[in-house]
Order: sequence, then structure tokens, then C-alpha cells
Amino acid sequence: AIGEALRAKEFTPAESDAALAALAGDIGARLRDWGSMGAIPPEETAQFRSDLYVIGEAAKLSSKTATDLTADQKAMLEQLATTTQSATRFIPDWVKFAVALSLGLGTMVGWRRIVITVGERIGKAHMSYGQGAAAETVAAVTIFSAQQFGMPVSTTHVLNSAVAGTMAANGSGLQWKTIGTLASAWLFTLPVVITLSGVLYYIGLRIAGALT
Repeated sequence: AIGEALRAKEFTPAESDAALAALAGDIGARLRDWGSMGAIPPEETAQFRSDLYVIGEAAKLSSKTATDLTADQKAMLEQLATTTQSATRFIPDWVKFAVALSLGLGTMVGWRRIVITVGERIGKAHMSYGQGAAAETVAAVTIFSAQQFGMPVSTTHVLNSAVAGTMAANGSGLQWKTIGTLASAWLFTLPVVITLSGVLYYIGLRIAGALT
């Protein structure tokens, strides 16, 4: 019932409300039995997180779409959504550190190629300060808006596209060979990264299993 409500993006049927209450009650009962989030058995973690995520999304949707809620009920649902999402969207510090280190090392090694491509090879003229300011402003606004609406966008894709827009508006023209190279790189990035990350994660699981 909750899945159907989420797919329809409308949380009004009474059976959906009952399903949400039942799932939330089940989550609470399991958590009380375990005593704390840190005591959740490893084999139960994935399903527990999935249920918690569904509750958060359902509570958020219900607070926005249900028309027969009192102010207290709406506030309770919003609090439920905030609480569950703070747990399911939590990122461990070591993950943040690893990502920052990887991005920093990658930029340190390949910064020259990045700067030359963005600043000189997208358009037929070198990028001016005004174009850089316009492109960065649009990129910042776009990324912030995407973050607010939960849309997964790439900073690089957004910035490169913004630079291309300033080049077109400036009348300097675009280097279509570079545009084609960027587009093909974007196209092949998805399957390649999916494969590599899947292999790495599989190896990690096998190593963790062997150690335990």
C-alpha cells in the first residue's frame, strides 16, 4: 500500500495511512528489541534501512499531499520524516574523507587538462572573466536547486554546459569536436563506473567475509 502511494505520489487512502502506522510500529518494536541502532544485527541492516527509508519518504509525502490532517498530525509526520531521513541519509566520516581525498588527488594530477579544456577548448576563443563569472553563477544556482529537489546532477556536466552557453552567447562559436568528446565521456562514464564500483564492492564483501 505504501509502495503504491509513493509511486502515485499521493498519500490519501486510509489503507496507506494504516500501512504506514503498521510499518512504523514494526520498526519501533524491532529497534526496542535491539536496544540501539548500533546493535542492529548485520544481516538485518539492509532491510531495516530500507524500511526506515520508506517510512521517511511516505511520511514526507503524506504531510504534503494529505488534505485531512490536523496541524499536529502534519507536524508529527514532518518530524517523523526528518528523523528517519537523518538516519538513512547519514554518511560516515571515513566515506567523506575518502571521497575528498580521491577528488583532491584527481584534481592535483589532472588539473591542467581540466583547466585547458574548460577555459580554451569548449569555445573558439579563450574564456573571459565575465564568462567565467556567468558560468560559475549559473552552475552554483543549478547545483543548489538540484540539491533542494533531490536531483542527481554532475558538477562537471553543469559547469561545462554553462561555459558552452557563454561561448554561444558571446558569438565566439563552439568547438564541436570537444563537445563531442565530452558527450561521449559522459555517455561511457555511467556503465564503466557502475561496473568498476560493483567489482570493487564485490571484492570488499569477499574480503570482509573471509576475515569474519
